[in-house]
Amino acid sequence: MYKRKLFYFGITTAFILFLALISTAISAHLTRENLQQSNIAQSLLVEHEKLSSISYRLFKQLTDEIIFGRNANQAFVRNKRNLIKQSLEKIRRLELEQREALGVSFTQGSVEDTDELVRLIDEIIVEFKAVVVSNNQAPLSQQGRLRSLLEVTIDDQFREAINSAVQRQSSVVAAINARIDTLNTTILWFTIGLGALSLPLILYGCYWLFNQLYQPLILIGNATNAIASGDYNQPISVKLDDEFEELAMSINQLAKQLQEHEKNEAKSRKQLEFDVKQRTIELTDANLQLTKIDSRRRQFIADVSHELRTPLTIIRGEAQVTLRLQSASELDYKETLKSILEQSVNLSRLVDDLLLLTRAEMNQLHLVIMPVQIMPLLASEVAKWKKHDLGRTISLKAPDDQVDTLVLIDKQRIQQVLSILIDNATKYSKSDQPIEISLLKAGAFVSVSITDLGVGISAAEVDNIFERFVRFSKHNEGLGLGLPIAKVIVEAHGGKISVDSSQGQGSTFSITLAIEQVS
Repeated sequence: MYKRKLFYFGITTAFILFLALISTAISAHLTRENLQQSNIAQSLLVEHEKLSSISYRLFKQLTDEIIFGRNANQAFVRNKRNLIKQSLEKIRRLELEQREALGVSFTQGSVEDTDELVRLIDEIIVEFKAVVVSNNQAPLSQQGRLRSLLEVTIDDQFREAINSAVQRQSSVVAAINARIDTLNTTILWFTIGLGALSLPLILYGCYWLFNQLYQPLILIGNATNAIASGDYNQPISVKLDDEFEELAMSINQLAKQLQEHEKNEAKSRKQLEFDVKQRTIELTDANLQLTKIDSRRRQFIADVSHELRTPLTIIRGEAQVTLRLQSASELDYKETLKSILEQSVNLSRLVDDLLLLTRAEMNQLHLVIMPVQIMPLLASEVAKWKKHDLGRTISLKAPDDQVDTLVLIDKQRIQQVLSILIDNATKYSKSDQPIEISLLKAGAFVSVSITDLGVGISAAEVDNIFERFVRFSKHNEGLGLGLPIAKVIVEAHGGKISVDSSQGQGSTFSITLAIEQVS
């Protein structure tokens, strides 16, 4: 309802504004046209006066030729004739524009009189030449032909033609000015009439809309004040326009919902207390988990200290024993140095592993990525481990069409990953149990799997197998850094590492690596 009222009011106002804009546009267009024609008429007046001035100076120079000889003032005569020609061309052009805009009846005789004026000027010039050629020896005052030319043709006919053209253009200017005055008067009265009609209508429309809007706002304001004070039993019962009716229904619904919220406040508070309790339990569990992690960290530090202490103790002991020998042989020194070297290598390997994990955590693991054929790399690792474990069967399987597959890897780091996985497979399976390495292409990646038939991994251990410092409960060798190192290297290549294992049935570790895309 209220929208419809606003629509009607807007349509009426827009129509009045449209009429005002149309009248303004029409008046501006007509005024511009009249001013343009007035300018043309003014230009014609100026040009006729200019033509008259030039023509009279030409006639004077032609008269001088009669007096002083036919060769006098020839250059000036030609210059004045060119100026007359230019002026006549401009008069013709302006008169044609004027006739095209105002019509033949409004510009009656203008173009035709200009033709007559051209003919008259040419006739006067020819007559002057004829007088000069006749070489009449009689005094100038007694030459009837020259007197007729000066007094009749120039003073009467030419002057009358110029004056007629000037008077006609003056009449055109006056008529155009009268049209402009009439147009301005019409526009003024139209504006007054439109304002006298539209102003009361707009004022009445504003008053009517204000009354239509005031009552709903009062009712809505009273209702909201009541709700703000806590009184929810005062709905808006008066029927309003459709737009306000929706708002009134929303306010009534809001009052009911607030009342229900107050009733449910206690229940919500209890629920909040329960949620806080649950959150506290979760935070407690998280704290316990952090405690476990901290305990694991402490255990790791203890293990590292132990691992470092053992080789350092051996190195120190070997050196002390050798130094105490009174007559040590070369063989004794070599044995001591060999033991020291072996322990130093173990220490270096431990430090390198810890440094690699630290760099991975800081995203500073440097990789030299290049295309590498995966099959020769796998074959090299298989051959190395066969020499290391002569009694074990280690096989390599791959489809024939994937033998030449190129992968984008850091060759040295991937060799390290393969060594870790194959080492685990040999460590946690019997010497007579086979190990199988398989290659399978899957889309833009290639998957390398190492499968053993060893003791397997329990479900509880599988979840934490790639965490740092975690070791199998049945095997206490090492620090539990091998698989975490393998994981960070593979993920640094943009690949994945996974395990599929069951207790007592062996394990399969798989890594995926990106294949080089051939453009």
